[in-house]
Amino acid sequence: MALVSSSDNDRSSIEKRSDGHEDEKREKVESADFGANVSVFEAGQGDEALKLVGAERTAEFSEEEYARLRRKLDFIIPTICAAVYFTQFLDKTALNYASVTGFPIVGQNFNLVALAFYLGFLVWEFPTMYIAQKFPLAKYLGCNVIIWGIILMCQGATTKFGPFFALRFLLGMCECCVAPILILIISMFYKKDEQARRISWFYVMNGLTQVFGGFVAFGISFEKGSIAPFRVIFILLGGLAIVVGICVLIWLPDSPVTARLLTKDERIAALERVRDDQGGTENHSFKKDQVYEALLDVRTWIIVLTTMLTSIPNGALSNYSNIIIKSFGYTSKQTLILSTPGGLVAAATTLLCGWYSDKKSDRMLPIIFCLIPTIVGSAMLIGLNNSGNKGALLFAVYLIGTFGSALSSVYAYNASNTSGHTKKVTVNAMTLATFSVGNIIGTEIFQPKDAPAYIPGKTAIMVLLTIQLFVSYALRVINIRLNKKRKIALADLKESRRWSDDDIRRERERHAFMDLTDKQNVFFVYTS
Repeated sequence: MALVSSSDNDRSSIEKRSDGHEDEKREKVESADFGANVSVFEAGQGDEALKLVGAERTAEFSEEEYARLRRKLDFIIPTICAAVYFTQFLDKTALNYASVTGFPIVGQNFNLVALAFYLGFLVWEFPTMYIAQKFPLAKYLGCNVIIWGIILMCQGATTKFGPFFALRFLLGMCECCVAPILILIISMFYKKDEQARRISWFYVMNGLTQVFGGFVAFGISFEKGSIAPFRVIFILLGGLAIVVGICVLIWLPDSPVTARLLTKDERIAALERVRDDQGGTENHSFKKDQVYEALLDVRTWIIVLTTMLTSIPNGALSNYSNIIIKSFGYTSKQTLILSTPGGLVAAATTLLCGWYSDKKSDRMLPIIFCLIPTIVGSAMLIGLNNSGNKGALLFAVYLIGTFGSALSSVYAYNASNTSGHTKKVTVNAMTLATFSVGNIIGTEIFQPKDAPAYIPGKTAIMVLLTIQLFVSYALRVINIRLNKKRKIALADLKESRRWSDDDIRRERERHAFMDLTDKQNVFFVYTS
């Protein structure tokens, strides 16, 4: 890829100005009013990208070169992200498979060990993201994957409540960094209209692991050796996690600035490709003002509410879906096989919503689309509880699987609608902390006293997701209104400062890697 200097063009445009050097100087002073002065970069406040590409665009690449680069990135980044997410979800739900293969911890103690994972997740979410900001992202992630693989294998060595609770707690601590880091990496390497699909490519593993895990657990259930089937599940999946962690350390890039899989020209192209999106890359300085902005942004709290409303059902179903199917009158082996189509439904819905989200530049409507079948499925489970119609009840369980893609859309929303590295980290941490709280609550809505029908839990799922429909639509309306106000503000700024279209372009380029938040950056456009 050839680099094309823009210095001659810049010099020409300056010479054409009526006031010459003084006009250029005045423009810099005016730009400083909302943070665009180059001195900010020199003070080290901007993104790491400035070390490579500078404040203004100095290289041009063809669409063919960008397309070739994107294909290269797609071969590495989503693939490894998918492997990590596949491993994480499989390891997290290993307890679900163990529950129908002779696992000795039952009743309320089973609820508590299911809760322990999310408790560790919650306790460590903010500390782990603070630590991750100080270190190379992918390397930090890889170390966590290897450690949790070891912890999962250790779960196969005990059946006592206390040790198992502690191991599940530690597993949650290690896994809580996964989604925030993957979201940050995707947002650094891909444009806004590409992010939802790439996130769906790794989030789809949630559904596929249900298929894979179901068949693996089914095969292991025939094991008549000296090792109990549930122990084999923990040891096998833990070993897989260690292998994936090593792959992350070797191949997953930390950022476009340091990506070893790219040449220097390709690293520059990767940054220039996302410059106009104003999302920035990474910054290792923790900025308290960006934390405060995240906490005062009403959209953050709507995302928190959205995550809560979808995570409570997730916590319930990820641990109890097999138990629900078994309650229809199936054996343990039949249950493991019959749970797999639900994973295919979830996977297909995730990919479809990711495609639609990028094609229409819309994050909230896909959430609404995927929740409606789940609401219908929950209603069917309640209404057909005593019907004895196994086929209809199974169909209802499969319908419920569509809601899982909602969280994928939330991840894509965060990637596309938050700028400023510390603000991104904060919002992602709040999202995943809420995810853990919701899942903790979810593990308790299916109480042993309500078995085998669990009507209160199924009713709670239906009500929560119905509320979520309205919350998602409200957030969409807010972003559309913000974009209208931003467009008016930019027009006023252009008129008051007598900027030409070239001036607007230049200022947009200067803002791209200044590590400004979405509220500070007048050029930032929200995705509804």
